[in-house]
Amino acid sequence: MRTIRIIEHISLDGVIQAPGGPEEDPESGFSHGGWAFPHFDEEVGKAIGLAHPDGSDLLLGRRTYDIFAAHWPGQTDAMADNLNNARKYVATSRPDSLMWGPADGLGANIVERLREIKAGIGPDLIVWGSSTLTPVLIASGLADELVLLVFPVLLGKGKRLFSGTAAATELQLIRSKAAPSGVIISTYKPAGPVRTGSF
Repeated sequence: MRTIRIIEHISLDGVIQAPGGPEEDPESGFSHGGWAFPHFDEEVGKAIGLAHPDGSDLLLGRRTYDIFAAHWPGQTDAMADNLNNARKYVATSRPDSLMWGPADGLGANIVERLREIKAGIGPDLIVWGSSTLTPVLIASGLADELVLLVFPVLLGKGKRLFSGTAAATELQLIRSKAAPSGVIISTYKPAGPVRTGSF
C-alpha cells in the first residue's frame, strides 16, 4: 500500500496560489506571487525534505504539473533531481501533452485509477498545490497525510486550499513545529467525519 501525502504552502487566510514566485500563477490578476520566499528558512527546508523523501513519485493536478514543468527542468539542485526523475501521475484531459516525464495521465475516473496505484507497490506519492485535486483525495479517503506549512501572511484573495468543496472531515494532528521564520509546520491525518456537540 502506497502513502499519499499532500504538501501545501498556505497563508493564514487559506491562500495557496503562487507561493514560489511572481510568475508562478498570476491567474485572475494575483499580484503576490512569491509570498512564501521571505519566510523560507532552514527549518522549513528540513520539513519539506522529510515530507518529500528522495525517490518519491508525484501526484499533481494539471495546472501544478504545468507550473512545475516550466520551472524544474532548468534547475540543478537536489530537489530538482528528485522532482525531475520522479514518475508523475497527472489529473488531465490532455495526457498526450505531458512532456515533462516520466508522466502518466490518470484518465477519466481519477479516484478509481488512484485506488489502483495506491494499492500497488512503490514509493510515496507526493501532492504539491493542486487545489482541485486535493479535496477529491481527502473526500474519497485516499489522502494519508496533509502537511501544511502555514506562513505568517494574509493575502486577502487568491486560490484557496479547499474553496468550499471539501467534505466535512476531522483531522488528527500528528506533529507540529514552529520555524524561526514564523512558519507553522503541521502534519495531519484524516480522522473521519466531523463530530458535533454543544457547549
